[in-house]
Amino acid sequence: MNMCIPARIAGKLPLLVSSSTSSTRAAGFPRIGIFRNLNQRRRLVSGFAKVMALSSVESCNAEVIELENSLGSVRPAVEDCAEEAVEALRDGKVIALPTDTLYGFACDACSLEAVSRIYEIKGRKHTSPLAICVGDVSDIERFAVTDHLPSGLLDSLLPGPVTVILSRGALSVLEKSLNPGLDSIGVRVPDCNFIRVIARGLGRAIALTSANLSGQSSSVCINDFQDLWQQCASVYDGGVLPSGRAGSTIVDLTRVGKFCILRPGSAMEETVAILEKHSLAEDEAG
Repeated sequence: MNMCIPARIAGKLPLLVSSSTSSTRAAGFPRIGIFRNLNQRRRLVSGFAKVMALSSVESCNAEVIELENSLGSVRPAVEDCAEEAVEALRDGKVIALPTDTLYGFACDACSLEAVSRIYEIKGRKHTSPLAICVGDVSDIERFAVTDHLPSGLLDSLLPGPVTVILSRGALSVLEKSLNPGLDSIGVRVPDCNFIRVIARGLGRAIALTSANLSGQSSSVCINDFQDLWQQCASVYDGGVLPSGRAGSTIVDLTRVGKFCILRPGSAMEETVAILEKHSLAEDEAG
């Protein structure tokens, strides 16, 4: 009895051969020589396992790509990824990224469409203002009035977990469409190199708000807002942020010689100490 193996299979699996000999075993049955020895069998099994493993890897990669497409593109929050983040902002897209306090949604503050997209993602009313982020303390005067502040105050507060509220003034280069009807703007210079590199590369202010649905808990890791990944061009992962969910301390500095804490945040005591050191008094009127 001969075992017939199709040529196309035999060509791929040369170890599978049929015996054409008429020799018989002691019992008189014909010999079927699929495997000449144990080593041939091992090589065949090993080769088959490699093929299956490769197929499994390709299938897994396809699933990962599909997952990335459905949930958004996750990247590490490292300087090598900053340029692609800048390009996304220039293209009017929204990205998610870490700051020194919470994860935030960010876009070009000069793009009305992108700003509207942030409100849409958060489910937030347009009457709730957005803050801006700049790369360096020296950039603030382009967007807000700072000449009434004591010398060195902003450099003492920033970079850090503080949002300073300042008057826009007539010379502000901010788009009028950002927070329409408000004469003031919240400004951040986070103590986070990644977002500052992006702000410098963009050359304009970044509109910034917390990465969460309006009214829900703020995010200290990207998993906290995983349901919103697909709404962003990219999500930049900086790990778990250590400052808790209190966010930045918000202080109103629009009045000469006065300050008003609008939100305690994560650095109120340090902030108040710096303000008082620069001879500012708390505004009792609020």
